[in-house]
Amino acid sequence: MGRLSIESNKKGGVRSYRFVSVLDKMIVKDLMKTVTAVLLVLVVIIVSRKFIKVLAQAIEGQISHEIVLSLLGLKIITAISIFLPVSVFMAILMVIGRMYRDQEMAAVASAGGGAYVIYRAIFILILPLSFVAAGSSMLATPWAEAKMNQLIHEDKKHADIKGIAAGRFSEYSQGELVLYTENITKDKQMQNVFVQNRKGKLLGIVNAKYGRIKSLPGGLYLVLKQGERVQGIPGEKNFIIEKFDEYAVRIEKKESNVLQNREGIPTAKLWTSDKLKDVAEIQSRLSVPLSVIFLSLLAVPLAKISPRGGVYGSLVVAFAIYFIFGNLKHVSQSWVVNQVIPASFGYYAIYLLLLLLAGVLLLRLYGTKWIMMKILAREAV
Repeated sequence: MGRLSIESNKKGGVRSYRFVSVLDKMIVKDLMKTVTAVLLVLVVIIVSRKFIKVLAQAIEGQISHEIVLSLLGLKIITAISIFLPVSVFMAILMVIGRMYRDQEMAAVASAGGGAYVIYRAIFILILPLSFVAAGSSMLATPWAEAKMNQLIHEDKKHADIKGIAAGRFSEYSQGELVLYTENITKDKQMQNVFVQNRKGKLLGIVNAKYGRIKSLPGGLYLVLKQGERVQGIPGEKNFIIEKFDEYAVRIEKKESNVLQNREGIPTAKLWTSDKLKDVAEIQSRLSVPLSVIFLSLLAVPLAKISPRGGVYGSLVVAFAIYFIFGNLKHVSQSWVVNQVIPASFGYYAIYLLLLLLAGVLLLRLYGTKWIMMKILAREAV
């Protein structure tokens, strides 16, 4: 970031105001690198675990292998929104904690810098990040959730043709349909197809020269051409034998509507709703940018450690605070949905608690006399 200076003559002198100092640049640079590294590690760990589950579903034939990478990319988008607040919280603790350990904070204090100087440097980065977090939680994440639901829904339309391979018998529609084909061309046309179709006691055997899976208005069909069909009840003499030019077997009737979960509903639609579940979902999305801001306020006084304590001296306490904070968010949203507390109280209370805790830690760190002195000095100016 560059430096912006404004000069003005006052009683023959020149005053220079630096909006971005060297210290600001140093803290922003270190903080940006640490946030990126922590976020990358968390996203890789969590998404890798989810990706293993997706691969297992693809191996078992529950989803198509063609949508695996798309699901992975969409899960990364949702993971970034979830883990951005905790990444910022941990990054501030690590950067400011290192500055305390290396006596850099002592040098800043000896030059007259206090909490205001550190907060100013941090919020040069945190304010833009909070807007990014808001866009991610309010726009990108709902879009990604809706896209995942749509991909899975479209994939399930063709769930019954997964696993079709030349030279292998495959069962579909809960065993009512058995399919075999000698060869599958590049354009997905099957050659020399055998089909056993059962409806109750009625059994049908079809041999066809060609076959192709088609999605028709009535559902998903196996369309066969140039073949012969035998139909009847095993053990009885009454059988139907017929030849055909084209014959279609419905594999399964499919739902046409995508069942959208609440996380995939657009924010604009939720905003106009007065349902408590929708209100709780809006609060959940707004908590991402608000968590970035209020956890940053808390992290600065929490990062003060003993010079012998190491860089990670406060991380255990920070993890405990974040764990409690995350659980309180879920509890408050549950209380809002169940009408235990008013929606407005559930929205503000947890952040007021974080602000109060940050104020207590600042008082403990600097003391009331030092804070009053700074306030009086500013009023005197």
